[in-house]
Amino acid sequence: MSQSVDAEEGPRLGEGPRDGSGERAWLLQSPCVESGRTPEAERAKAAGGVSSTAAVFIVVNAALGAGLLNFPAAFNMAGGVVAGLMLQMCMLIFIISGLVVLGYCSQVSNEATYQEVVRVSCGKVSGVVCELSIAVYTFGTCIAFFIVIGDQLECCESCVLAHEAAPSHWYLQRRFTICVTAILVILPLSIPKEIGFQKYASAFSVVGTWYVTIVVIVKYFLLTEETVPTNVPTSAASWTAVFNAMPTICFGFQCHVSSVPVFNSMSRKQMRPWGLVVTVGMIICLFVYTGTGVCGFLSFGSEVKQDVLMSYPSDDIAIAIARAFIVVCVVTSYPILHFCGRAVVEGLWLRCRGEQVELCVVRERRRRILQTVVWFSSTLALALFIPDIGKVISLIGGLAACFIFVFPGLCLIQAKLSESDDRSASWYVLVVYGVVMVTIGAFVFGLTTSNSVYQDIVS
Repeated sequence: MSQSVDAEEGPRLGEGPRDGSGERAWLLQSPCVESGRTPEAERAKAAGGVSSTAAVFIVVNAALGAGLLNFPAAFNMAGGVVAGLMLQMCMLIFIISGLVVLGYCSQVSNEATYQEVVRVSCGKVSGVVCELSIAVYTFGTCIAFFIVIGDQLECCESCVLAHEAAPSHWYLQRRFTICVTAILVILPLSIPKEIGFQKYASAFSVVGTWYVTIVVIVKYFLLTEETVPTNVPTSAASWTAVFNAMPTICFGFQCHVSSVPVFNSMSRKQMRPWGLVVTVGMIICLFVYTGTGVCGFLSFGSEVKQDVLMSYPSDDIAIAIARAFIVVCVVTSYPILHFCGRAVVEGLWLRCRGEQVELCVVRERRRRILQTVVWFSSTLALALFIPDIGKVISLIGGLAACFIFVFPGLCLIQAKLSESDDRSASWYVLVVYGVVMVTIGAFVFGLTTSNSVYQDIVS
């Protein structure tokens, strides 16, 4: 979930970082006051844009991330390998079609960011709802990042205590290690206006996720008769349990917010090459997530934990390296996700206040520091008291369904309704498909979110 941005110039007010191959750092950026074509899209167009091959890797990089750790538990909730694969394949159809729809709506609306496509296609109210959803989603993802850090460092503590045969020390406890890592590393990386240091984090993140997948697959094939789990579910406990796996899948494949600027950065900004890009990209992600999900689930059965790395022995060297990869990936990804959320909050604040650009620049530093401290403190405090990453993903995963189904479906409906040409059979098919997308997205969001809240209240 890391991104690459230019090392020389970071985002200015009302624009994002300047690297055409970057992702969420500039992909989610809100304009200062008024919407318009982003400088990245215009420059990419002038420079010839990125190739389809490069666009595939950008899309893959935008989707892959720490959500990989939860796929084995998702297969367990879905009721086994067959049910998990069927659910994943069915959702993949809508995931790919949603990406294609966003490219089409971006072309029709002539906008280069997700929230501006929604704003122009569906109106200001929908645009504001979309921006608020992005802010909440990035906020929840930042909480999940802190929990992932705590999980991995907690295993390191267990490994140290096992070798020393000593009682637990206060400086090795989960909450303390999270706070130290957050304050000493993440907070300083989150305050700057420019985030050019993230230029190499993108490639490192991809390497880390692939390493985790390879390790999980290898560990499965190294199982012996003594270590094979005895309880491997082959069916879900209930029909609602199947839907409980959907937030994790949505969270893992959600790259739709990032897709609009990627589409606008392509040298061939046409629907056919874009359809090929997102199809290949999602198939690559499918193999990574399926390999981790299936092998991780079969390695532990019903005993698999929400974070699959927590299921392995704490003194396993290969797993320890995987944990190190994940921690570094998360530490470098948090500032970027925070930047995305901060950018959206900044855009909403300036629109509501109606301030002049000159005044925005003068007060930018004070607002940025205040927003960063409040955001950082809130996410850290919540992460300290929510030790289970599954609870966070069940909430923000339902919100991810809105980015995959609801908003693209609304944009498609509005784009087709605005056409004044003769309404052919294909026109009606696309409108109906848009209605289906909105209905499915609303159902998934409502069911998973209400079920998550209910489970939290019961527990």
